[in-house]
Amino acid sequence: MNKTLIAYFSASGVTARAAKRLAKSTGADLYEIVPAVPYTDQDLNWMNAKSRSSVEMNDPASRPEIRERAEGMEDYDKILIGFPIWWNLAPTIINTFLESYDFSGKEAAVFATSGGSGVENAARNLKKQYPHMEWKGAALVNSAKAAEQFADRVKSK
Repeated sequence: MNKTLIAYFSASGVTARAAKRLAKSTGADLYEIVPAVPYTDQDLNWMNAKSRSSVEMNDPASRPEIRERAEGMEDYDKILIGFPIWWNLAPTIINTFLESYDFSGKEAAVFATSGGSGVENAARNLKKQYPHMEWKGAALVNSAKAAEQFADRVKSK
């Protein structure tokens, strides 16, 4: 089958731009992971320990609700999962997404955007939490060139 889905969460539009670049380069379908309750600027204020994002990231059991399910998930054999790095990890809504479907036997790769952190810790953490998935790497895609390089890597696998 060899059908690819790019599933991404974007809080400010940066990861959305990267996901759209990847979709154009790979021919993959796009699915945006949209929270049921949108994040406000105040929610995203990482300097406020009481902000929604801070509270969620400090609670390992946090699973923010997603507005709507992706259709036809069983049709995909490769899932590229994108997100902004929060506290050196994937935002907890990514856990909600990963726990909403059966990804057994599917290939997965992670791409992320970040203002300063790498993607390695987030990828390592996801691999540990979801060992039933066949993880195929991770990349920071803060630039068009990095997105192209990542697209080339995932197309060749």
